[in-house]
Amino acid sequence: MLDANHVKTGKIYYEDAYAASFTAVVVSAEGNDIVLDRTAFFPEEGGQSADTGTLAGLEVVDVRIRDGLIHHIVKTEKNEPESGDAGENRDTVTNPEGAAEGSVGLPSPGDTVSGTIDWERRFSNMQQHSGEHLFSGITHRKYGYDNVGFHLSDREVTLDFSGVIPPEGLAEIEEEVNRAVTANIESVIMTVSGEESRKIDYRSKLDLPGEIRIVTFPGVDACACCAPHVRRTGEIGLLKVISCVAYKGGSRVSILCGARAFRYLAEEHRILTGIANEMTTSVGEVTASYHRMRDEIRDLKEKKLSMNRRLLLLEAERIPADERNAVIFEEEADARAVRETVLGLAEKRTGYAAVFTGNDGDGYSYIIAGGNGADARSAASLLREKFGARGGGKPEMVQGFVHAKEVELAALFRES
Repeated sequence: MLDANHVKTGKIYYEDAYAASFTAVVVSAEGNDIVLDRTAFFPEEGGQSADTGTLAGLEVVDVRIRDGLIHHIVKTEKNEPESGDAGENRDTVTNPEGAAEGSVGLPSPGDTVSGTIDWERRFSNMQQHSGEHLFSGITHRKYGYDNVGFHLSDREVTLDFSGVIPPEGLAEIEEEVNRAVTANIESVIMTVSGEESRKIDYRSKLDLPGEIRIVTFPGVDACACCAPHVRRTGEIGLLKVISCVAYKGGSRVSILCGARAFRYLAEEHRILTGIANEMTTSVGEVTASYHRMRDEIRDLKEKKLSMNRRLLLLEAERIPADERNAVIFEEEADARAVRETVLGLAEKRTGYAAVFTGNDGDGYSYIIAGGNGADARSAASLLREKFGARGGGKPEMVQGFVHAKEVELAALFRES
């Protein structure tokens, strides 16, 4: 029987990246951790998440590599997979005599077991990773930037570059990648020694010792990589850039390939078509219609604010000059107009001038000015003590926010 302390797990996914099922011999089985003599399951490595599937009738939920051994973390009836390093001491799951029919326990060392990977997920990962190689290789050739980070999971595919990619450059790279996809270039994968690798021009984030696995798409990219890849670029289907943001002095690019890209674009089209229908226009005219609508809304807002300014002035004029405190309530008003109004009202009285904008349900923003000899901060203190208002300022003017009803606020200023 194989010795788990001295034998590295054979990597079927290197021999055949398209092998979805296999048989292997169990080297060790402890807790929910199974080690085999060979496996088609790709472990979490090189920024790519691990394969999932089934092994010996058990669900494989994680695959990890340590010291050349690949650990399959399985889900069992008695022992859920735990976080942490593979190989942690866990309660052993057994299948004793008299166990319920159909229950599945861990296999024993020396057993021959069958495994099946989730092929749809594996192939999707191959599409994403091969697409990333094309994108990174073209980016490196055009700008000299290195790919300094890569993450591939079920939810996202991100690429980190050492420099800033301009928007027009991003579109050019995307177009060139998809030309390479259409060209259906055959991938070439070889393993070379450290000495041999010095004669080959390839990308790598690390100074790799020993044997190096190089994945090449001739004419486009050559890169050191540990992951399974598509046989030909046509299998990538398409590549779509989702976003590009500044990140640590460089760029973080999000991409999707193949079926993932198709689903993303289909959902975007569904949303865009819905918007076009709501706007009673065609998909091609949505942007122009949006700009017209935005401009109309901006104009309406400006007109509304202008009317609110006039209403504030009218309200201010209706308040008797001999009234000690002046308080106005408006649903919406321009902040500049509010400040001008309270300052104008404060000049004519010895108390406070206040404008509250908002409503009883959402609360009110307020600006309060102190009249001759009045400290506006005292009014803010009253609001804070009575209603828990937030805000502050100087003796001449304070501002803030309060949750209270209009009648309560009006009564407070009548009584102060």
